[in-house]
Amino acid sequence: MKKPWRNLALVLFITAVLVGGLAGGHLLAVGSGEFAPIREYTDLIEAAHAHYAVPEVAYRDLIFASIGGMLRSLDPHTSFLPPVAYDSMRERQQSSFYGLGIYVGTRNGRLTVISPIEGTPGYEKGIRAGDIIHLIDGEPTEEMSPNEAIRNLKGPKGTDVTVTLLRPGLDEPLVVTVTRAEIPQETVRHVHMVKPGVGYVLVNDFSRSTGTELERALAGLRDQGMERLVLDLRDNGGGLLDQAIEVSAQFVPPGSTIVETRGRIESSRQTYRSTGRHEPLDLPLVVLVDGGSASASEIVSGAVQDHDVGLVVGASTWGKGLVQTVYELSYGAGLALTTARYYTPSGRLIQRDYSSYWDYYTEYDANGSNGEDAPPEELLPLDGDVPAGLLVPPPAPSGEERPVFYTDLGREVYGGGGVTPDHVIEQDEPPALIWRLQARSGFHRFPFEAGNQEGVESTDWQVPDDYLERFWEWAVEEELVTAEELEEAREDPEVDRHARARLRYEIFNTAFGLTEGYKAQTELDTQLARALELLDEAEELLDRRLDLDRQRGSRTSGLVAQQ
Repeated sequence: MKKPWRNLALVLFITAVLVGGLAGGHLLAVGSGEFAPIREYTDLIEAAHAHYAVPEVAYRDLIFASIGGMLRSLDPHTSFLPPVAYDSMRERQQSSFYGLGIYVGTRNGRLTVISPIEGTPGYEKGIRAGDIIHLIDGEPTEEMSPNEAIRNLKGPKGTDVTVTLLRPGLDEPLVVTVTRAEIPQETVRHVHMVKPGVGYVLVNDFSRSTGTELERALAGLRDQGMERLVLDLRDNGGGLLDQAIEVSAQFVPPGSTIVETRGRIESSRQTYRSTGRHEPLDLPLVVLVDGGSASASEIVSGAVQDHDVGLVVGASTWGKGLVQTVYELSYGAGLALTTARYYTPSGRLIQRDYSSYWDYYTEYDANGSNGEDAPPEELLPLDGDVPAGLLVPPPAPSGEERPVFYTDLGREVYGGGGVTPDHVIEQDEPPALIWRLQARSGFHRFPFEAGNQEGVESTDWQVPDDYLERFWEWAVEEELVTAEELEEAREDPEVDRHARARLRYEIFNTAFGLTEGYKAQTELDTQLARALELLDEAEELLDRRLDLDRQRGSRTSGLVAQQ
């Protein structure tokens, strides 16, 4: 009788080999002789399981690892998704989930509430920013990874979860039982007027509701008098192709090409155009990008740039021009298989040459760095937010090596190595001491200890000198920094400036919500400041674009041939 693991190995192996052919509507012919390597493979699995020293390795782990190795040989983006990872991916792409309605993160090594969402069960039960989630249904969170803890907080609609909270200033833990409810999973995270007449929208992902969320956000900003827009796609790693198209269609002329996909299989060759369902924005636009902008973010920024409806500003994007189709396998896993490449309207393939930079793809860690370009270990953000600038893609080829394409107005743009901004602006890095204090949760802890939020009554509040001095004294007392290090660091006025902004960010998160907290720290955002300055140039570009449309007699864009 065959061992069950052999059946699993054969199913997984053959499925991975044949799924491309099955998706194309026909089964690849495989002769009996071609199955000989599969027998060798199963013998190898048996030998590893039987004779590996310590510890004993499960058949399933060996098989899943071998599939990962096989797919890795194809390209960095083709991957096998075990059941847990596949479920997590599908959940991220949904527009809602069932849970408490709180943003959580790790602060000082503990699972901490960053902010409750107003109107959700967690908010109604009195959970506050700064609360440490000590137990979830009686199980200590110190033993859980952040993802595991979040999975335990989520669950079926109408079910209860009991959380034990440690609140700074209280001697006894708080035990709260919350009934899970539907929580919107918003990808358009921050929407506000950054200055009179200028709207700001941050999109952090492309899930099933992103296009609708953006449409709603733009309508709300227009009602507030928006005359110009900054669209922020920094650190947005992409998502669903159809939502990239839906977002792009709200900026480019009706009928114009947004993206083309080209693959070996006939069905993978598609041209996606703006349907005209949306009236284009027709306002001066700047799109912010950086090395963390990938895939769907590059489709949007590439379409905006190629059709000259806005300026792209920031750092070169990641350079992911490969399209994955996700196939659901019968045993609850998934296969994300590269089935096509995508091309921007001018014909650019912006896929980076991963064969030359394989380590950047395969050794990327959770902090967004492969280690070579990271700051000293003691300055890394061990938990909490990752400082801007850590997400560093491999170096792009020089302009001379990259193929040249042309926008609708004849401006030069480049293929390969990501989307190169019209204006390359590097983000200023915070001083080393600020990084260290962030890593040790200093700015987050201080407002919650010893009543250090008094006097904060409106968003006009600025950090007074005596408050800042009290913070520095506290940081020394808590041994987050020595008095000598602090004295030397404060010779740089940027240290105090960054400290004030980070304190306002943490305090405003609690007092006024995440958007006000986010706005409080934008004074440190070099790229955003430059984007605002470039809106005049974006207006000039849009005027030229509209003149071109008037000459053609319609808003439908033609493509300028590659030269």
